Order: sequence, then C-alpha cells, then structure tokens
Amino acid sequence: MTVRDGVEDIEIQLLLEALYQRYHYDFRHYARASIKRRLVQAREQLGFASISAMQDSVLHDSSTLPRLLDYLTVQVSEMFRDPSYFRALREQVIPHLRTYPSLKVWIAGCSNGEELYSLAILFREEGLDQRTLFYATDINPTALRAAEAGVYPLEQIRKFTENHQKSGAKSSLSDYYTADYGRAVFDKSLRSQVVLSDHSLVTDATFAEMHLISCRNVLIYFDRALQDRALGLFRDSLARKGFLGLGSKESLRFSTHAAAFSDFVRDEKIYQRREP
Repeated sequence: MTVRDGVEDIEIQLLLEALYQRYHYDFRHYARASIKRRLVQAREQLGFASISAMQDSVLHDSSTLPRLLDYLTVQVSEMFRDPSYFRALREQVIPHLRTYPSLKVWIAGCSNGEELYSLAILFREEGLDQRTLFYATDINPTALRAAEAGVYPLEQIRKFTENHQKSGAKSSLSDYYTADYGRAVFDKSLRSQVVLSDHSLVTDATFAEMHLISCRNVLIYFDRALQDRALGLFRDSLARKGFLGLGSKESLRFSTHAAAFSDFVRDEKIYQRREP
C-alpha cells in the first residue's frame, strides 16, 4: 500500500463516519473494496480534488448528498432479471401463496423499481395482485422517486420483454406500458397496491409480517456482520413458512441465521422460513 492509498483509506473512513453522524446514512459496514471504488469514481466525476474535499462539501452543501448517494447506492437492474428466478416464484412459490387470503411482499433495496414492477406484473398474471400489498424500500430518495414514476428508456424494453417471456409470462409486457417520446411509461394501476418507503437494512427495524421478501444483489455489497444483520431482519419479518429470495451470488450458507431457513428452490436462492 502506498502512502497515498493509506491517506485515502483514512479519508474514506472519515467520510463514512461523517455521513452517518450528519445524515444517518450508514455505509461503514459495506464491503470496503466496493465502497472505495464507488467513492473514487464519485470524487473524479463530481470534480473534487480529494475525498476530504468531497467530505467538506457533503457536510456544508446539502446539494452534494443526493449526488453522492447515486454513486454509493447501486441502481443497475432490469425487469425480470434472472428470468429463472421469476419462473421459480411463479411455478413453485405462488401455489403456496395462493392459500393465503391476503399477502404482503417486501422488495428490499428496490432501486429504480424494476423488480417491483416485475413482481406486480407476475402477481397480476397469477391473479393475486388485488390481495397483495407490496412494500418497496430503498435508502436513496432519487431511486424511490424513479420507482414511483415507473418510466424507463424504451431501448431497455426489448431486454425486459425477453426476460418476461422466459419467466413463463401469461401476457405481453406491452399490455402494461405505453411508449412515449423514447420512454416506456408503466401503468399506474401496477402501483395501486404499492407502498414505497425509505428503509435502511443497516439501521432500521422490522415492519409488518411478510409472506415473501425479495432482496437480490444487495447483500453482496455488505460485509459479513452487516449481511447477518439484514438476514436477521428478514427472518424476523417473515410470516411462518414465508419465503426469502436472494441474488444468484448470495447465500445463507455462512450466516448465523442459516438454521432459521430451509432451501426451497436451491438453484434460484429461494429459501423458506422454518417453523420457530
């Protein structure tokens, strides 16, 4: 490690502490290599000479925070991403969920809303949308506004459509959006059963009692202790025999909460809450 690297690591630690103390955004236990890469990118693209200069701006100029959050929170996704995951939900999880008179689904780390709309469409195709309340949460207010708007570049729709068909679609994706000036605007009715909320897996507590929690490609950015905290939160938020879906590169295997879950669809990282 060079002297410059050592100084930059100190700057990063101080910036993360400043974000927590000033705004209660806690990135201190995110995977350090990932957070460093994103902060260096933010420093370069936002035009700061150093991480310390960026920290000074964050503390004294409130307009800097939302711009920095866009780098610290990952907003890269697509509708029906990993279609086999959604097919497994459709074919293996939905039959169990049908037995409930009402359902609650939590999309944790909903980003710009692609997974929210994917699940809303899937549940509509399966006739469960009107008895389901969807909770979509994220720490980034810009992402939550984008999720609420439900507007995506039209050039992404081809990939979204391919994914939707591979998921076992029972309708056409075009049934759910209108094309407008290079954008796809998704039907507002898909949000009629949606609650969008600011929620942090790092600092916030459980809420409601969920039948399905989908949190995909979020835990990979956390260190082991923070992964355990989030998984404990999911365990405590799930109804008896509720389901948890994780990303393809994520696992419960080394978690202190692994015993609380059983494999349900192992290849798709879908787990079921064991009986207490």
